[in-house]
Amino acid sequence: MTMPTTRPAASVPPPPDAHPSDARPSNARPSDARRGPDAGRGDAADERGRAALRALGLDDGADLTGGTMDVVSPLTGSPIGRVPRLGPDDVVDAVQRARTAQRRWARTSMRERSRVLLAFHDLVWRLRSPLLDLVQWESGKARAHAFEELADTAMTARYYARAGARHLAARRRRGAVPGLTGVVVHHRPLGVVGIISPWNYPLTLAASDAVAALMAGNAVVLKPDSATPFTALAVHRLLTRAGADPGLFQVVTGPGSALGAPLIDAVDAVMFTGSTATGSAVASRAGARLIPVSAELGGKNPLIVRADAPVGRAVRGTVKACFSNSGQLCISIERIYVHRDAWDRFVPALVRAAESLRVGAAMDWEADMGPLISAEHLARVHAHVADAVAKGATVLTGGRALPQVGPTAYAPTLLTGVTGGMEVFAAETFGPVAALYRVSDDDEAVRLANASPYGLNASVWTADLRAGVELAGRIRAGTVNVNEGYAAAWGSTAAPMGGMGASGLGRRHGPEGIVKYTQSQTIAVQRLMPLQAPPGVGEARWARAMTAWLRLARRLPGLDR
Repeated sequence: MTMPTTRPAASVPPPPDAHPSDARPSNARPSDARRGPDAGRGDAADERGRAALRALGLDDGADLTGGTMDVVSPLTGSPIGRVPRLGPDDVVDAVQRARTAQRRWARTSMRERSRVLLAFHDLVWRLRSPLLDLVQWESGKARAHAFEELADTAMTARYYARAGARHLAARRRRGAVPGLTGVVVHHRPLGVVGIISPWNYPLTLAASDAVAALMAGNAVVLKPDSATPFTALAVHRLLTRAGADPGLFQVVTGPGSALGAPLIDAVDAVMFTGSTATGSAVASRAGARLIPVSAELGGKNPLIVRADAPVGRAVRGTVKACFSNSGQLCISIERIYVHRDAWDRFVPALVRAAESLRVGAAMDWEADMGPLISAEHLARVHAHVADAVAKGATVLTGGRALPQVGPTAYAPTLLTGVTGGMEVFAAETFGPVAALYRVSDDDEAVRLANASPYGLNASVWTADLRAGVELAGRIRAGTVNVNEGYAAAWGSTAAPMGGMGASGLGRRHGPEGIVKYTQSQTIAVQRLMPLQAPPGVGEARWARAMTAWLRLARRLPGLDR
């Protein structure tokens, strides 16, 4: 299948008051820009999207009555379907149904929970083609990036199916008096977990947090972003087909402004992925109820190119780190710090690589980048670039919309000369835009990398792995990849992932990603004699005896192991 592609050359973007689509790439034919996306290709993608809904057991909601919301494909600009516009009472009802199912689920064995998660894993792979089609149709991303999140979904389900029981197993701990005090710590499910997921990774951010919560014995009520609800509904279908009670994983659709507060007020814990501002509000509301909250929030993620970095590999990795999912990835790179000795080799090569990226809107494997999620988001991304240019920044490549590809497509963009007065300098762009900065040494690179309230992800490129690891340890970020952009940490599902500072609370993946959905319970059994003065022994004598014992314990290092 062919698609329109572009390799945009550097240009000055339109002024801030111009619509981004007013400009077109210098190498695009005027007739291409007037025609817009190929109609036949869009029709074929829409038909595949509709077929994906059918294959996944969904319909387009055409027969729905009452309040509904329309969902439009950023890939083709066509309607996908309609979903119910639910209200606060519907959220309360969904949570109640989930509570009923959770009481039964909590009594099931870990083996049975694992069976359901592995069956879900198998369905994800068996139905990968319609899942990929649906994710692309609903989010607009390139197929390779849709595959990344499909793989992450399956990997996370497999990991918790196999490792969840081990992470949550009851464990004996040393008691107050060895031999007399027996202590066992248990992990109990929280109850109903509310998950609020974003549009940028509609499959894995709906499913991966959910499978951890389910393995821990909880039920889940998911509020997906209104731009991508059908992928969340597909997750519900797959979990039900895998053997989960239909009430165990509920999906509520509607505006976040209407459903967010009642969801937080009804559940026993919250997992939120989204902006720092909204995450702060979510955490505040959850904190008022004293319920746990975990949040992966924004990032302005740095990448450091050391003087000895292998240029070819670093360029390829940097392109992926900046432009995967068109930069609409919390852990993507937006700040690039290049050692002055590597600048003249690295920067021109990076510009050439960015210019060679194929931006397209089709359900095939040819595009390196897809369109952005919406016209509103495109305008926000371009506003960052336009503001920077107006204040003196230089566009090395990109900096413009690509209307001949699609109404929300934007060129991969690299900037230099970005300074503190520009919006793009410190604020998260969440698009295919990165700024390059020349640094004199590693210390300056680390200082600038840490000069941000965010601390989600970072990347270091070097030929000296020992130096790279040492430098990584100095960066204030929840994950740091050496000679990778983000995939090494993201794909390591046995290791925790999350942010520092303004980038969030809590972790997903690893033991931390499932233990957070439980509360610990300590059961202590005292044998032979209680921990108090025996009859006939005064408190003073008892205190002297305890003092002697506790001072002796100081000399027994093995006692506290």
